[in-house]
Amino acid sequence: MKTLQAHTNQWAALPVLLAGAFMVVLDFFIVNVALPSMATELHAGQSSLEWVVAGYGLTFAAFLIAAGRLGDELGRRRVYAIGLVLFTVASAACGLAPSPATLVIARFIQGVAGAIVMPQVLSIIGVTYRDGDYVRALSYYGMALGLAAVGGQVIGGALVQTDVAGLGWRGCFLINVPIGIAALALTPRLVPESRAPRRARIDLPGVVVLALGLTAVLLPLIEGRQHGWPLWTWISLAAAPFILADFAYQQAKLARRGGAALLDLGLFRQRPFAAGVLTQLFLACAQASFFVYLALYLQDGRGLNPLEAGLVFTILAVAYVVASGPAPELAKRFGRSVVAAGGVCLSLGLLALALVIAENGVGGSVLALVPGLVLVGAGIGLCYTPLTSTVLSGIDPAQAGAASGAMSTITQVGYALGVAITGVIFFGAGHDLGEAFKLSLFQMSALAAGIVVMTRLLPSPRAVVETEPVVAAA
Repeated sequence: MKTLQAHTNQWAALPVLLAGAFMVVLDFFIVNVALPSMATELHAGQSSLEWVVAGYGLTFAAFLIAAGRLGDELGRRRVYAIGLVLFTVASAACGLAPSPATLVIARFIQGVAGAIVMPQVLSIIGVTYRDGDYVRALSYYGMALGLAAVGGQVIGGALVQTDVAGLGWRGCFLINVPIGIAALALTPRLVPESRAPRRARIDLPGVVVLALGLTAVLLPLIEGRQHGWPLWTWISLAAAPFILADFAYQQAKLARRGGAALLDLGLFRQRPFAAGVLTQLFLACAQASFFVYLALYLQDGRGLNPLEAGLVFTILAVAYVVASGPAPELAKRFGRSVVAAGGVCLSLGLLALALVIAENGVGGSVLALVPGLVLVGAGIGLCYTPLTSTVLSGIDPAQAGAASGAMSTITQVGYALGVAITGVIFFGAGHDLGEAFKLSLFQMSALAAGIVVMTRLLPSPRAVVETEPVVAAA
């Protein structure tokens, strides 16, 4: 690995990197409380609203690992800066969008930009910090991403309700412009440049096939119900496993030839990693769909304004912060048990909310939701960072970069897939949003229970050792 350029203070780079990562994750969640306002102003239908969320996750997942390879080839700082430029421009396009179609297209581009930014952040952290500093930097990274996820709704609600400069929901995207410009200005001065010692060609056909496979799943799930489930939706769903199987076959074939496959399928022969990926998928599906449909329930069902809905999400954020703070240290002592406890809290919290809503529908005091929201926030906090560290602790350090890249990709797939699957239940339940959200919560609770089941296959409870820094793909 090439020696990094000397920097007088290596910690000065971390806020710049975390600003980019925070923005990228924030933008998946900040739109949630803005969706009703978008629907009203742009006359957007239900499928358009789902694409605003899921489309971002789709392109993010499809391009994530390839973008990491691009940084290895051209320089991670350079590609990080390119990603910031594209993300800032795409954010401006989202904020200025005159129609639902324009907004969805801009979100697709924003997802590609996010995929360019994120792997560079982890890669630069991996080559900049060593030993305890690396673990500390990675903890800050995990906390920043978690705060972006749970705090996105609060920030979004405040921006929409305060209607800064008359921007309304558009402020959720335009806020990225000054942040992106500031981070871009500081990047050349504070962030070290690095490249991989061995260059690898980017598997563009693999990127295309993966994108087609994911689209074949998401397109019918999002559009099918609205169009009465025509024949093409079933053909698409039936074709998706074959497309994804072809992707896996091509990746295995490329690896046998000594090429740089996007996905190291050998990782999935290791039971702890395969279990970790499935656990991550369950968590991502439950988390993303809960945030989206809670926002719709609170505003369209209970009639709360965006700020009030955002303040309800504050309960989640506080519980997340309280639980996530000690979670890394707990994971060092108890390993997978911490993730299992988080899954239990999450599943029980979702179930508690479903029972409250079964009794009250869209009425009753919002305070009745508090116990369930606290459990959900604490559950996510206990799962988020410990899951990654627990899984990677059982992986050969030489494979850690590929493993973290695969887990990050699965997270984005889970975000998009969760929103699409729960959307079939939520929007298919009719106009009674209380009933729709109750049914959705039961489904999400089952997903969270899957976290608990899968943790039994993770590495056994033990201290998570401090590994050498790795250059992560995502």
